[in-house]
Amino acid sequence: MRITVAQLNPALGDIEKNFEKIVDVLSEKGKETDLIVFSELFLSGYPAKDFFKKNEFMEHIQSALDRILILSKNYPDTGILVGIPLACPQGVEGGVCNSVVLVYQGKVLDVRSKMFSGKNEFFNEAGFFSQVPDNHIITFKGKNLGVVLGDDVLNFSELNLVQEEVSIVVNMTATPFSIKTINAMHNLIKEQSEKYNIPFLFVNQVGAADELIFDGGSFYVNEKGETVLVCPFFEEHVETVETELSKKIVQYTAPEEISGICSALKQGIRDYINKNGFSKAVIGLSGGIDSAVTCVLAEQAIGAENVLGIAMPSKYSAKQSEEYSLTLSKNLGIKFETIPINGIYDAYIKTLKKQLAVDEEGDVEVYLQNIQARIRGNILMSFSNKHEYMVLATGNKSEVLTGYCTLYGDTVGGLAVIADLSKTMVYKLALYLNRDSEIIPKEIIERAPSAELKPGQKDQDTLPPYDVLDAVLFYL
Repeated sequence: MRITVAQLNPALGDIEKNFEKIVDVLSEKGKETDLIVFSELFLSGYPAKDFFKKNEFMEHIQSALDRILILSKNYPDTGILVGIPLACPQGVEGGVCNSVVLVYQGKVLDVRSKMFSGKNEFFNEAGFFSQVPDNHIITFKGKNLGVVLGDDVLNFSELNLVQEEVSIVVNMTATPFSIKTINAMHNLIKEQSEKYNIPFLFVNQVGAADELIFDGGSFYVNEKGETVLVCPFFEEHVETVETELSKKIVQYTAPEEISGICSALKQGIRDYINKNGFSKAVIGLSGGIDSAVTCVLAEQAIGAENVLGIAMPSKYSAKQSEEYSLTLSKNLGIKFETIPINGIYDAYIKTLKKQLAVDEEGDVEVYLQNIQARIRGNILMSFSNKHEYMVLATGNKSEVLTGYCTLYGDTVGGLAVIADLSKTMVYKLALYLNRDSEIIPKEIIERAPSAELKPGQKDQDTLPPYDVLDAVLFYL
């Protein structure tokens, strides 16, 4: 059987755009394959959450399915397996099921729904979907297809597919990227294939949906557990595999930790900006490593012409900070502005001096430090409002978990790009980004971290050394 893997990047909640992707795949492959397989909940995007509870949304899903039925008549030799939310069948409590339909020659030939909807670390499926005690085999063109949705494959022994003599297991999923588990699914499926002498097809979503990033990496393993097809990670890919004839064995190679993180973050930036109707990003450049790494990722994700870096020095900023930011901007070829904040800060002090009893000769207290950060946040948001830039926040996970940041200040942004990276991981990523040439000035990487909100300030005045702090935070 010729099966086409459609590893695509659906738009969350944009049924029409996702339908058009189905049209495009059929136009390209519809006359040369037996079956086209899309990912879990492809038509709605995963995870569409409260959309599933809206009658109007579900009506649009049904309308799109009706058009897929009509479209399939133009490809009478080809079946279409597509993930879709559907109203629960009679006898099942609840409103919506996480389902897959097999469309063939203008009809829904079969429907299969997810059995073990539960609560995982990414999405509380049980809060939106009903479980369906249905593990029937789909018969198509003389083959018994064991269609498995999402992490139902983790409960493979309970699906009774082996007893039903399946010809191939088709796992349609939307599995988010996690560096801890990037090889786990391939290893699991390979083991099941070898154990039960059954070929497996794994079709994963690719692209970002808000905070979730899906890495693709779809694959096919034969009944011996040998990998025959591997789709690229972090990009759309459509490819056909001959399940009986494919003899060539390929190596399944997942991205290494740091390259995987880099690719995932760039995918996340690109999709979050574009899917929210933006095309440009603005970043506050402090001369520190966090904003530098964020800026490089943005440039590589959406292009130098779409990135603006703004240095906003104060009386407490080292002269080198602006110089390093300018050098970084030149290395990347992005637009760069310098907007000093001293005048704005002094106006705050003058206005609030009496009410807050500001001692201009004393220590720069925390509230005065936060005023500086909030001024910078306001400047960035002004560029966003006026020129339609997406503000990218630059805080890292170590700062966020310890509260070493300013609410409405350096936390301002539509997307916090590195908020899931520890400070030590940010340093590793900086070195990786510089692996071929010095994009980030080495002085930025080597200098002691500082918020530069008061004279002589260093992060380690308040926090433990980051290697110690991150080791502690890892176990919290």
